[in-house]
Amino acid sequence: MNLRHLRCFIAVAEELHFGRAARRLHIEQSPLSRTIRQMEADLGVPLLNRLPRSVRLTPAGQVFLEEARRVLLAFDQAQTKARAAANQRNTLRIALSGDMGQARLSALLALCREEAPQVGIRILETPLAQLVTGLRNDLYDAGFALAGEMDAGIVAMPVWRDPLVVALPARHPLLAFEEVPLEEVASYPLVLCDPQVCEGCSRQRERLLRTVDAQPTVAEYVKTHSLMLALVAAGYGVGFSSAAHLAGCHQADVVVRSLADETASLTTYLLRPEGEIMEPLRQFIDRVERVGRPQGTDQRPM
Repeated sequence: MNLRHLRCFIAVAEELHFGRAARRLHIEQSPLSRTIRQMEADLGVPLLNRLPRSVRLTPAGQVFLEEARRVLLAFDQAQTKARAAANQRNTLRIALSGDMGQARLSALLALCREEAPQVGIRILETPLAQLVTGLRNDLYDAGFALAGEMDAGIVAMPVWRDPLVVALPARHPLLAFEEVPLEEVASYPLVLCDPQVCEGCSRQRERLLRTVDAQPTVAEYVKTHSLMLALVAAGYGVGFSSAAHLAGCHQADVVVRSLADETASLTTYLLRPEGEIMEPLRQFIDRVERVGRPQGTDQRPM
């Protein structure tokens, strides 16, 4: 007995007529009748009472009909889940924790669409803690964050390293410097990203500020890069940024200066679960690295 037999029985049981059931199944009536008789012989019980112009279900047939429907429903659900799992493997779920830089992210997604149009990319924004939990629970295939200190089970791979720059109001004493010493920056009020929203960025910034003796004064904490630039332009304080984050941003009355400390940088990490890397994700990581390379070089990012 197989699924075809169950479908034949269900058709007869619902139509209560061999002729109508045969037309519904697009088969001849004689083989349909033989199939049902063979099922009854295999089961050892009659499923139908055959009348001159119709059929009726026996008590055993009524029970068998309910169970046959459950079997076919379970089979259909198994097919649906299997197809969904296959389709999911053709889609990479990429989580973002913090601002990755609009221009760079756009370039990465465009490269993926050009080189692997058959692989979908779903971008999801989430706090760092939820990103890590999602990687552990197979909610995401990979993620980007500005934090690299991970517990066991999560691999943090540095992919983009950008020199930090200083965002200054159009008229500010620090504009006297072509490259601004960090000690001088720390002596002015700062407009910084909110530690609860940009956890990774805040960690890297705090490590940097601990290298100077001055105790920084924070004028405002902000949740977005665009608000930081707006407050800097309005004279609230001085902000930190990078070329990747400033690309495509046009904020009047903001001037950008390099930091004198060449080691001051912002590192972006690609996070993924430990273990085997599936080929679509491996190719995605390769594109991430290529987007991060300076033009005209073949070296991988640090």
